[in-house]
Amino acid sequence: MRPYATAQNLGDRSHQCDATAVATVHNAVLRELGALAWEVVTAYVLLDGIGSNETVREWTRDAAAHLALTAAQAGDAESGLRTVYEQYATEPNRSDPFRYEDEPMACAVVAVVTPGKPTTIAWCGDARAYAIPTDGPAIRLTQDHNLRRVWPPRDGHRGGNRNVITSCLGASDTDEQIENRFNHPVIETHTLPPDPVRLLLASDGAYEPYEDAGRALGPLVSGAKLGEIARRFVDGAVKTSRSASPDDPYADNATVLIADIPA
Repeated sequence: MRPYATAQNLGDRSHQCDATAVATVHNAVLRELGALAWEVVTAYVLLDGIGSNETVREWTRDAAAHLALTAAQAGDAESGLRTVYEQYATEPNRSDPFRYEDEPMACAVVAVVTPGKPTTIAWCGDARAYAIPTDGPAIRLTQDHNLRRVWPPRDGHRGGNRNVITSCLGASDTDEQIENRFNHPVIETHTLPPDPVRLLLASDGAYEPYEDAGRALGPLVSGAKLGEIARRFVDGAVKTSRSASPDDPYADNATVLIADIPA
């Protein structure tokens, strides 16, 4: 049985601009005494496209597939994401102050899994990764790249706008530039030990409605049938978002990727 599942709900946007991708490769490695062996490496990717049009939708789908393959071949989430980030950053329009806003971009999170090795996670933007131990609560592994992180709520103030992204795939900013402006690098990382765990990758349209409603995510992703769990998660996120403002209901694209990571 496939160890992962994805699901999407369009919500109330005109286009589904989130995308997921999975790539598995066999990388050659040298063992003791020079023996050649093969490692099976799988990369799980979720992208949340910024904007809602056909150009963003198609670019995000292509970028997700490209990132998944690159990260799997690299055998490391940060190396894969940084390679793809830098490839897009070299495109002339992306550093042009008069044209960069017309270029498609996306928040990105990627996890790379190699049996027996730590799982690596990298992200830019506010797509999130969570680890859910068996029968345990969801543990958030990522920190959002948005103004809410830069100016958190306190002393009665709402804080920065969580919808204003401070780093994303498709931008051309360097680590130094983003560090100076927002006190975080372009890409951040997390590493999980090589233990069995359920991994949840989610767009903001999937996790924010539950977070705003004060609902724990762990119970929402428990069970054996990953496909059904993923579908219930995104459908429930859209329903929760709409019900939060019944006079003016609106729901964002909601997308998740759920994967069971073996030891």
